[in-house]
Amino acid sequence: MSVKKRSLIAASVAALAIAATALTGCASDSAPGADDAQTEGPVRIGVVPGGQPYWETFVEEAEKEGIEVEIVDFSEYPQPNPAVSAGDLDLNQFQHIIYLATHNVDADDDLVALGSTVVYPLNLFSSKYTDVKVIPEGGTIAIPNDESNRARALLVLQKLGLLELKDGGSATSTPDDIVADKSRVKVTELAADIIPASLPDVDGGIVNNDFVELGGLDFKDSLGSDSADDAAVEPYTNIFAARAEDKGNETYLKLVDIYQNNETFQAALKDYVGEGAVSVKLSQDDLAKLLADAEDSYRATKG
Repeated sequence: MSVKKRSLIAASVAALAIAATALTGCASDSAPGADDAQTEGPVRIGVVPGGQPYWETFVEEAEKEGIEVEIVDFSEYPQPNPAVSAGDLDLNQFQHIIYLATHNVDADDDLVALGSTVVYPLNLFSSKYTDVKVIPEGGTIAIPNDESNRARALLVLQKLGLLELKDGGSATSTPDDIVADKSRVKVTELAADIIPASLPDVDGGIVNNDFVELGGLDFKDSLGSDSADDAAVEPYTNIFAARAEDKGNETYLKLVDIYQNNETFQAALKDYVGEGAVSVKLSQDDLAKLLADAEDSYRATKG
């Protein structure tokens, strides 16, 4: 994520206003989250980093279902969740379950996972080496500095044999859990979006999928990653997040269905992200359990 700070207002002004024209939902007089809940005006969805062409296809396919959508671009991961909570956005789609868990605990929030989208393997890249085996003893690997991706990056490095974590590591591991005398490399923490540009200064870097192509990298040059079908990676499933009272909103659930099942949109998504992303369809109950478990685990680390 960028180290620059932008206000939510600025992000909204910079919104990608590719909303469809026609229908808008009617405001519901029923209780929040009722099955017939609708929205007034376009459904505003926050994304990071924004600009991906498949969102244009998503808007077009939603229009065919009578749903007006506006995609709002953000440059920083910490922005879209507060925007949903404040009502500036209706939904966001940029994060995995563990990231949402850390937000909910830190912000005393109760956003929910409305629906699942995909799992992206987390990849190691290097501008100096083409094989993880030749990364030198004592080398330095850059990892994302946000709490959820930091732990996952450490687990990837452990899987690739570059370091060892106390007790095998977990979704809450930190660099303090590295067993130094059993590890080949050291780590340095950087904002996720600057790791690609920082590769010449380190021996390798763990790069979030959002910043692979933006950083001029190619997934085929990855030195290794975790596996999307590993059960341990399930909490890293990407999601649509919503306010708790909107978890039964039929319009929002239809948008999840379009993302998961619309063939035209799925083709556009695959064309952009390639084969690295694995589509995931988890029930709301499964997502709620994964989120609750992740919140409990993170809360425990804070004493």
